[in-house]
Amino acid sequence: MVKKFKKFIRKEIVHIYESRFGSFYFKQNGKCPCCEKEVLFIAKNPWLRDHFKCTNCNSIPRERALMQVIKDTYPNWKDLEIHESSPGNRGHSVNLKKQCKGYSFSHFFSNTDLGELVNGIRNENLEQLTFEDNSLDLIVTSDVMEHIYNPELAFKEIHRVLKPGGAHIFSVPLVNKHKPSQRWATLGENGAPNFLYTPDWHGNPIDKKGSPVTFHWGYDIKDFIEKHTGGSCEIVYINNLDLGIRAEYIEILVCKKK
Repeated sequence: MVKKFKKFIRKEIVHIYESRFGSFYFKQNGKCPCCEKEVLFIAKNPWLRDHFKCTNCNSIPRERALMQVIKDTYPNWKDLEIHESSPGNRGHSVNLKKQCKGYSFSHFFSNTDLGELVNGIRNENLEQLTFEDNSLDLIVTSDVMEHIYNPELAFKEIHRVLKPGGAHIFSVPLVNKHKPSQRWATLGENGAPNFLYTPDWHGNPIDKKGSPVTFHWGYDIKDFIEKHTGGSCEIVYINNLDLGIRAEYIEILVCKKK
């Protein structure tokens, strides 16, 4: 009876999506690493990175990949001190906030003192963190590191505040792949980006104008991080339809402090 009911619900979900968006590019049954439910993953657009969604929690592939890597690398993640920079309101961010006892988060508000609260949200700049040395088990970022003007400072700061054995686990689009990473923008005198190539902006959960892309990273990001931190870095690639993890630029980086 329960199986029949679940099957009926899934059919209804598909019917609702199809009646609203038309024919679908892709759909797949599986278990979502973020909401941890048996779900249907649906894409209504061939760009899977932003459109292959969980019909239960609305997560997208890179969020599911990030959550799965956290689970695989730190099975005790629920008991750790985890800080997330610039979280969204879905996917791994919701799961971490709900289940991790030591979860905290922050956004960067440029006109406020670092470490202060803005409407209940901690203000942190990854290039100049206010956390003490060796104070956090994990730092999590999702598509943030392509928006940092001085990534060498940010990676050093993140490494500083991690406990030995801790890690920075993050997604970042490695759009340059085997080509060298490129600086895409510098910080102008007025605080606006000075783009070196075609202006490129991504969404920002606290700023409607978005975030400027400052770097187009390649696989050499691993060498960049290890050079500036002295830690170890691994690029993890998951391609697993049963977990709803298939898309473009789906790599997750795990940068550990020795």
